[in-house]
Amino acid sequence: MAADPDQLDLFYRFGAALLIGLLVGLQREYAHLQHEHEEQSFGGTRTFALLGLLGCTAAFLAEQMDSVFVFVTIVAIVGGLIMIAYVSTARKGSIGMTTEAAAVATMLTGAICFQGELAIAAALGVATTVLLELKLQTRTLVRNITRADVYATLTFAVITLIILPVLPSRSYGPPPFDVLVPYNIWLMVVFISGISFLGYLLIKIVGAKRGVGLTGLLGGLASSTAVTLSFAQRSREITGLERPFAMAILLAWSVMFVRVMIEVAVINQALFHIVWIPLSAALVVCAAYCIYLYRIQSTGKQVEQDKFKNPFEIGPALTFGLIYAVILLAANAARLYLGNTGIYLSSIASGLADVDAITLSLAELSQDARNLDLQTASRGIVLAAVSNTLVKGGIVLGMGSMMLRKIILPGLLATLATAIGVVFIL
Repeated sequence: MAADPDQLDLFYRFGAALLIGLLVGLQREYAHLQHEHEEQSFGGTRTFALLGLLGCTAAFLAEQMDSVFVFVTIVAIVGGLIMIAYVSTARKGSIGMTTEAAAVATMLTGAICFQGELAIAAALGVATTVLLELKLQTRTLVRNITRADVYATLTFAVITLIILPVLPSRSYGPPPFDVLVPYNIWLMVVFISGISFLGYLLIKIVGAKRGVGLTGLLGGLASSTAVTLSFAQRSREITGLERPFAMAILLAWSVMFVRVMIEVAVINQALFHIVWIPLSAALVVCAAYCIYLYRIQSTGKQVEQDKFKNPFEIGPALTFGLIYAVILLAANAARLYLGNTGIYLSSIASGLADVDAITLSLAELSQDARNLDLQTASRGIVLAAVSNTLVKGGIVLGMGSMMLRKIILPGLLATLATAIGVVFIL
């Protein structure tokens, strides 16, 4: 006899609740074994697996009996047992309640499994496990943050969750002013600030003590120009580390190419399918030269961690919004009155100061082929990236030591030649 589909679905739901409980329980038990000097938590693998099943069972019985009080009663009973366990451990001096909170979350996730929302339940289970495992990293982050970091985080939350939703989402004025939509402009401010903010948090969590290369890689998420300026200056003060400095700078530039591709992919998928080819080619050349420098550099000496300032402040954010709006307006006007030549000129000029603003502007404009064709937008973005890279190359050539200039020049020229050559050949 074939199995009842409804019964099979029910088994899947209970099975998902069991697996999520096992996942969280394995992390809790492993964490306890790694820190045997700490007080033992009340739950391990089996306990959390049972909690997941209890949550699913409570939701099942509540539906069968058509009474939500059944679910509330079961949860209250289990919650009482968890509270007793917490009081017991608190009396021994352990006042943390991470495991107890994880237990409640696991039980509620089991209830979500019964509702058939397995994707959400799985995401919650994984998120719970990740949060439990990131204890050391979160403590490191808290120790490294400053009052300015807290203020910047709250400000970012305000511009994202309070200001953005209330802005009008329609344009004002005739062409070329019809591209100025307040909501879209502010959304780009949130987007680019979020990327820089994420890079800064990664630096705070991971740190740069693992080497100069990691500093360049993570620093490039926050500001590739800042990385270039920092290591160019330090190359004059510290001799013998020119190759690691060059590698860090080139890694930061590589991250810039990745940032541009991510920005285009989020705004305009059709444009991304074109622009990724020249940008990826430049990225590969730049990364290959980094690998070459890594293989021949001395590995014995490390450099102290660089101090990166929080990249998000309300002043720079407003400035970026203004720059983005001006560039969007200028690019649209250049398209209307100068054609493709105007787009290329505005891309080169904009890239001298900031590649993100012109990238987002051209990606926005080219969403409608009647405004800007994809090929022209792609070339404009690559020209902006090339222009921006030239500026950072000029920083190295102007401020770096003689040895740093000699080392980085081949990588700079190869990267620029590849980007320009590929985009205009295709």
